[in-house]
Amino acid sequence: MGPSVNVRLRVMMFLQYAIWGAWAVSLGGYMNNTLQFTGLQIGSIYSTTAIAAIISPLLMGFLADRLFSTEKLIGALHLIGAGLLAAAAFSEDFTQLYVIMLIYAMCYMPTLALTNSISFANIGDPEKDFPSIRVWGTWGWIVVGWLVGFVLDVPPGQSHYPVLLAALLSALLGIFSIAALPHTPPQKTDEPQEKTGASVIELLSDSSFLVFAICSFLICIPLSFYYSYANVFLADIDAPYPTALQTIGQLSEVVFMAAMPFFIMRLGIKRMLICGMLAWTLRYLAFGNLSLPLVTFGLILHGVCYDFFFVASQIYVDNRADASQRARAQSFIAFVTMGLGMFVGSYAAGWTADQYPPVLQVNVSVEVEKGKTEKQTLSLPNWDIDADSSDETDTRKGLAKLFDLKEDSILTAAMIDQDLVLEDSKTTYAKTDLKTALTQADANDDGKVSRTEWRTAQRKDWYYIWLWPAIGAGVTCLIFMVGFREEQPTETNSSLDPADSSAGNEAVLEETSETESSDADSEASEEN
Repeated sequence: MGPSVNVRLRVMMFLQYAIWGAWAVSLGGYMNNTLQFTGLQIGSIYSTTAIAAIISPLLMGFLADRLFSTEKLIGALHLIGAGLLAAAAFSEDFTQLYVIMLIYAMCYMPTLALTNSISFANIGDPEKDFPSIRVWGTWGWIVVGWLVGFVLDVPPGQSHYPVLLAALLSALLGIFSIAALPHTPPQKTDEPQEKTGASVIELLSDSSFLVFAICSFLICIPLSFYYSYANVFLADIDAPYPTALQTIGQLSEVVFMAAMPFFIMRLGIKRMLICGMLAWTLRYLAFGNLSLPLVTFGLILHGVCYDFFFVASQIYVDNRADASQRARAQSFIAFVTMGLGMFVGSYAAGWTADQYPPVLQVNVSVEVEKGKTEKQTLSLPNWDIDADSSDETDTRKGLAKLFDLKEDSILTAAMIDQDLVLEDSKTTYAKTDLKTALTQADANDDGKVSRTEWRTAQRKDWYYIWLWPAIGAGVTCLIFMVGFREEQPTETNSSLDPADSSAGNEAVLEETSETESSDADSEASEEN
């Protein structure tokens, strides 16, 4: 691999994940705070990536392996995606946004596997070279997270500019892919080729690989909780600059990505995957505590969560699969994880969030049609300290706008002398209901409510929302520990230079061993 190819692949990874990071982190807060979508609706929007990962990657993997150059396919998909993201930025209706994001996801999700495939096809040593390329995807997520968190999404969850940024980045990557990525033609099929690994079907006939695939599916169910609700959660507990704060996880990912060759050599594939699953359990338990230091610790664990599971999985699959089916093998694992797992997980996350709403609910009137209203029960209206009470064009008609409140103001029942009407959502909070809610939100019974007391009463029951994915990740880890058998190296491979091999890598490079030897090694591993 020449220096020029290395640089181009890094730029590709940077833009690939900057696109996703631009919209995916902040969109949940935008849908929750500005569009007032329910938990199930938010989960449905996030499930579009999972649906796309189920339907499209296998087809795109086949096209890249058999019909079209990989770089041209990546470029075309990103150019189409740019137009769809631009449309999504201005959509406020749930059904319309769902359809747009579903079509967009059909374009974006295959590119995750295709960018991995084009990288593996143009590097010499995947174990050593791929982490240094893939880490630039993490830097893309970090840089765009800072831009969104500090500039475009302030205050949190009230701007569509992050989605517009994603559209711009998608167009840029589309042009770059066609013009600059190394030409990677499809594999020729009219001539017999030497087989260097297993096909996808052959891989699934191996009980250990089957357990790996099942656990990859299961671990992505709790993973979906993080993607759907971490940003909403951070904003709910008033963490500073939620979107930018989440990039702590990506900074951690950079550190662990750089150390991947060391950990692969020392731990092997099985131990790395176990550590990754356990990290998800610890992360959610830390989140459930609601303490900002522990929440920050949970964000730092992202490096272990992602690198030890997903990057190690990509390397494992690449080593196990036949070279002629590399793109399809990577697409298959994307289908299992980002497809089936994230689909189930997105709906599970949305349903769980709806089961643990804030304890304090308020009766409201919502205009469903012109001249027709219906009664609903919602959480407390926002305090909205960022609303400009002197600006009559400001549509954020929260408490700050209505009662001229500041961050350190105190709200009393006597101050509530009129109904609160949220024009954007056509929702009306009656003053009598607001006074009742204020009494219930008064934690110290002094007749006054501070912003801190009000915000606490607004929160969902995050302890239980995070408890369930923590349990799910722990159970998945136990299944994997029991069912996955890592093959032991043969005497020939054990004589290799330690710097060039590891217990985990030797295991996945043993495809050419005889079946009897492999079975014997597996039995020996079980006894150990």
